[in-house]
Amino acid sequence: SRDEILRLAAVAARHGVRTMELPVTGGVHLAAHGTITMLAGGDKDLFEMHLPALEAMGNKIFHMGTLGNAAIIKVITNMLAFIHLKACSEALMLARRGGLDLGQAWHAIKASSGNSFVHETEGALILNGSYDVAFNIDLALKDLGFAMAFGREFGVPLDLAGVTQQTYVAAKAAYGGNAESPMIAKLLEDLLKTDLRAPGFPARLE
Repeated sequence: SRDEILRLAAVAARHGVRTMELPVTGGVHLAAHGTITMLAGGDKDLFEMHLPALEAMGNKIFHMGTLGNAAIIKVITNMLAFIHLKACSEALMLARRGGLDLGQAWHAIKASSGNSFVHETEGALILNGSYDVAFNIDLALKDLGFAMAFGREFGVPLDLAGVTQQTYVAAKAAYGGNAESPMIAKLLEDLLKTDLRAPGFPARLE
């Protein structure tokens, strides 16, 4: 969390050590290819000194400003991803119950104004039935909790994040905190007794 990185930085400073934060985003499959997005926070000269090392690990690197800022943007990106995942789940179920070919619907959405990174990645894992994004429900709830706290701190109502958080609470009750985060789609599948399977989609992201 932002507060924790600031606390650790204060401890380090007392020993003459400077601190930089570097949350990453994009998923483990991008990390494996060295194409993960990196969100740096800390003094600009410290960022520039370490930039060659960062460029060896990722290909999109953003200096977000002072220490703590990267923690905020990381929470924002995850909040958006979880909201998009809930929207993706509902859209796929609407297509399925409407009698559409789910594979063709996925491709049509991908080529449309309704597309998102989450649809392209986690949407495919939902259609496979593995849901295996290597990110669990407990982690999603942690990040949504941070987002809601920032909303209170900054005076921003987060209606969609609040509804999405409750969906994840329900998913944890149904499947446990270690279940994969895309399993919020399974809540709809179980409720409507309608699966979201389609052939030709991967079990893991490459």
